[in-house]
Amino acid sequence: MKNLPQRTCMGCNSKKDKKDLIRIVKNKEGVISIDKTGKANGRGAYICNELECLEKAIKSKRLEKVFETKISEEIYENLRGVIVDK
Repeated sequence: MKNLPQRTCMGCNSKKDKKDLIRIVKNKEGVISIDKTGKANGRGAYICNELECLEKAIKSKRLEKVFETKISEEIYENLRGVIVDK
């Protein structure tokens, strides 16, 4: 049996399979985006596919700490849209 990669959610801090999480990536230019393929170059962070986890990550500014930059409300709104769509 193949071992599935595990990643930690930035909201609830639980370990889950990589394929079950949403990847947020910051590229070399400092642009933060949602990585649907899971293969984009750059620094990645993962979050569960639940609004509760996203809200926890926003409240604690966890994503801002990981990416060492201010994250615009527009990016958070895009994340909310991706989570609600699923």
